[in-house]
Amino acid sequence: MWSEIVPGGCHWSWVMPRGSRMRMVALEAGANLSMVLYHAREKLERYNMPDSLKAQHTAHYTLGHVLMSDMGRALASITADTVGWHDPLGALLDAERMQAKYGDRSFHTHRNAMHRSGKDGLLIEIGKYGLARRDLIAPVNFFSKVAVDDEGRFQFAPGHAAAGAMVELRFDMDTLIAISTAPHPLDPAAEYAPKKVGLAAWKSGPAPADDACRAFRPECARALHNADLYYL
Repeated sequence: MWSEIVPGGCHWSWVMPRGSRMRMVALEAGANLSMVLYHAREKLERYNMPDSLKAQHTAHYTLGHVLMSDMGRALASITADTVGWHDPLGALLDAERMQAKYGDRSFHTHRNAMHRSGKDGLLIEIGKYGLARRDLIAPVNFFSKVAVDDEGRFQFAPGHAAAGAMVELRFDMDTLIAISTAPHPLDPAAEYAPKKVGLAAWKSGPAPADDACRAFRPECARALHNADLYYL
């Protein structure tokens, strides 16, 4: 369908049709790609982080996991993964944290070398489809790892994804996605140096009856069944 290289710190959006796939590749070590997902036909239905984690008994995503909507349907499924851990909990870098951590580099002073926060980038993208600040949901931070220590504190794993690491999503409904390649908000790096990510999208067809994601957990099978029912 298409391919793109998204520079570090940039943002973009697409409507991915049911039965399409997208491969994301970390073109540099330490990449982060923050993604939000909405049902393209009815954008009030969107990815639900708490329900997805609770239903699948997990605090991170990898091969076999399903990104579920607040209607209990599968928006997308992870069909390939060489990373093994993608963060659903760490949220987004906002402008205030970015300026405090990296300094102020606005478009007015630095043009295309400006610093862009993940939150602002995603707000720009979803705004193109009539969505606003109240519609910005928790993202999935692909290529990033955030674990919890014995004291209950988030611990970020620097350089978690090596250059060439990849993950693939199959879209199980017509899905609006918006992405940002700004740094993860918990990344301890002292300099603003977001990494570029390669994307490729193609048509592969909906999940078959013997799909590995259907077999991963009963809750995944139910979410995929609910998505299938929508298209009968």
